[in-house]
Amino acid sequence: MDNREKILACALDLFHARGYDAVGVQEIAEKAGVTKPTLYYYFGSKRGLLETLLETKYAVLRKSIEDASWYADDVSDLLYRVASAFMDYSVNNHKMYKLMIALFYSARENEAYQAVSPIIKDLYRHFVHIFEQAENRLGNMNGRQEQFALGFLGVINHYLLFADEVRKKEDGSIEISDAVKRSLVHQFMYGIYS
Repeated sequence: MDNREKILACALDLFHARGYDAVGVQEIAEKAGVTKPTLYYYFGSKRGLLETLLETKYAVLRKSIEDASWYADDVSDLLYRVASAFMDYSVNNHKMYKLMIALFYSARENEAYQAVSPIIKDLYRHFVHIFEQAENRLGNMNGRQEQFALGFLGVINHYLLFADEVRKKEDGSIEISDAVKRSLVHQFMYGIYS
């Protein structure tokens, strides 16, 4: 692992454990075994480091969701694939997922929020596009693609956030079965009375 990758990995560990604002550049550099000038050489600033970390890790999530987003006239199957890609990413990249969520809920003028905001907006736009693809098959959409996207993201994110606390195994991992993923999609598609 080169210095750049060590710095990114250490920053992720520290930001996840203590929050972006609580971690200093010196601490990141020390944990990575580099000097502060080396960190600044690669990233320019602490915010530059955060933006690089977010962009690098988000690219993996975005590609997974894009690969799952092909529409073949079955909305439930489309949503299952997308939910699966999203949930698998969150399980396999647990620290990054939790960091993105934490940053999104930070104060709006905070540089951490400003760094994550474009990524969250891009993710949201992609989910809106997923529902735009399915518009002809969902008769009750009537221009509510944005509302459906928010609702679907909300269902997935809240399940993941609470599952992290209540379904965690002794080793700290979380396993989300296909049955759970399908159940969440079914609940979103048909409500709790189905």
